[in-house]
Amino acid sequence: MTKADLVSQITEKTGIPKEEVEKIIESFFVTIKDSLSQGENIYFRGFGSFIIRQRAAKTARNISEKTTIVIPAHQIPFFKPADDFINQVKEGVLVK
Repeated sequence: MTKADLVSQITEKTGIPKEEVEKIIESFFVTIKDSLSQGENIYFRGFGSFIIRQRAAKTARNISEKTTIVIPAHQIPFFKPADDFINQVKEGVLVK
């Protein structure tokens, strides 16, 4: 599913004009990115959590050049689905 497909489905289910749905979805994504960039985790009960994980520094090798580099510690975004969400996907249940 693409963002355009998501917009179309939300428009059909809610009756909200497509342009407004696009603005809401885009604002939603920007808000999530901004919050994670500032180190804030986001929790949606029954859906999941967008969290920041810390990756430790590590040594990597370039085999073709036979060199090593150190990759510094850094943060990455991570999505952890809620148990209800996981079970729904496993069982293939549709939400109306």
